[in-house]
Amino acid sequence: MSDQSFLHWPFFNEEHRELAARLDQWAGDHLPALTANEHDDLDGTCKAIVKALGEAGFASYAVPASAGGHHDKLDVRSLCLIRETLARHNALSDFAFAMQGLGSGPISLFGSEAQQADYLNAVATGDKIAAFALSEPDAGSDVAGMTCRARRDGDDWVLNGTKTWISNAGIADFYTVFARTDDTGGAKGISCFIVEAESPGFQVTERIDLVAPHPLGTLTFTDCRIPAAQLVGTEGKGFAIAMATLDVFRSTVAAAALGMGRRALDETLDYTAERNIYGGTLGELQLVQSKLGEMALGVDSSALMIYRAAWTKDCAAERVTREAAMAKYHATETAQQVIDAAVQLHGGKGVTKGYIVEALYRDIRALRIYEGASEVQTTIIARQTLANHTS
Repeated sequence: MSDQSFLHWPFFNEEHRELAARLDQWAGDHLPALTANEHDDLDGTCKAIVKALGEAGFASYAVPASAGGHHDKLDVRSLCLIRETLARHNALSDFAFAMQGLGSGPISLFGSEAQQADYLNAVATGDKIAAFALSEPDAGSDVAGMTCRARRDGDDWVLNGTKTWISNAGIADFYTVFARTDDTGGAKGISCFIVEAESPGFQVTERIDLVAPHPLGTLTFTDCRIPAAQLVGTEGKGFAIAMATLDVFRSTVAAAALGMGRRALDETLDYTAERNIYGGTLGELQLVQSKLGEMALGVDSSALMIYRAAWTKDCAAERVTREAAMAKYHATETAQQVIDAAVQLHGGKGVTKGYIVEALYRDIRALRIYEGASEVQTTIIARQTLANHTS
């Protein structure tokens, strides 16, 4: 059984512990059947997971109470617990939940009452699938370099450009899209819009295959016309909206990595206790015990950083840019190391398809890149640390 002692750390209350236990039970009971065909029917599996999470009441944690959620504002500790638990059971299920939160995040944080009513209730029930469209072919880590444009035309906005590496491309019902609305350049002059999948001039022009498959693709906007009411927040404030959204959800990426690392540790503890070698078990070898100790240390240290950032966001600070970046960097990098150690200790089985640690080895890699690559996180940490030192 996976270690649950961290739930008694002072970051959590009884509501969080109940949520973790309830989701763990639900995931064990339902995810094996829901994900049985994930490699043969990726899109259908994702849609089924989103709907099931909605029906079970877990997707509602991705929206505020005004739209059927559980807290007046998004509770980052709950989001992290959900992502950690789902990732420990099945990486695609974690992805499905995460994109509901990230894709609708700008609406939860900055949307009008009408926008929240139109979209968030359906996100909470799993009746609408959301997507977050920020990255472009030449503007990934450098968000300010985006070239996708939106111009005002009477009562409409008209979008032209390309977005790529967009999760849920092709299955989302709506996309929160960031586009440049003036020529100021840099981070200024970017705005956020809601684009429905059926909008004229919108098209998914490419699907991208990854080592750990999930729906990912390229979006093209060709004179894509949307009503002016689809602008989220204030014109020209899109960069701030994107950064505030990532400030909430970046810690949850770390939590997903933690879930994968924790599962790798669990699998390795079971395997080394059962694998007979040299007249005893693999786990009795001192060298193996040293590696297991390092893995456990990595898992717990990541959890401490993640839930510090989540607690701080929920209880103590409006922005946690530094803490979230630290959690994201440490947890994703450490999970990669823990999973690599798990593969090594499993020997040939560690690289054999059908074994959990082999799948985890593929699943973890993208988390060190998306929502800010590790190199971006260290830059953020350094800049925040320097600013705090000189202030």
